[in-house]
Amino acid sequence: MGSDTVYKTMLFDFFGDLLTEKQREYFDLHYNEDLSLTEIAEQSGISRQGVWDIIRRAEATLLETEEKTGVVRRFQEMRGVISAAEENLSELLPLTEGRARELATDLISKVADLKR
Repeated sequence: MGSDTVYKTMLFDFFGDLLTEKQREYFDLHYNEDLSLTEIAEQSGISRQGVWDIIRRAEATLLETEEKTGVVRRFQEMRGVISAAEENLSELLPLTEGRARELATDLISKVADLKR
């Protein structure tokens, strides 16, 4: 799955409820279920172009919402910070002992929970 597709599915996860039922259905079938436009068109009884238009309008809505809110961008940035914190704590752990080691271990556990 390409990074553009991952980004679009992430937008869908965050903002999919803003789409119409058809937009949600076709977007999900195309990006999450990996169906071609032709396959969706055959299942739905509309033209391939019709499916394409619905998916493109859905993408435009998702992208516009992200441009206005920045929610996905901030989420991705936060995940990067969490990963960096986890790496730093893992490097720090062998250098600590006693109470500092307990605290570092506890922080590693809490950071791992944030990643879920």
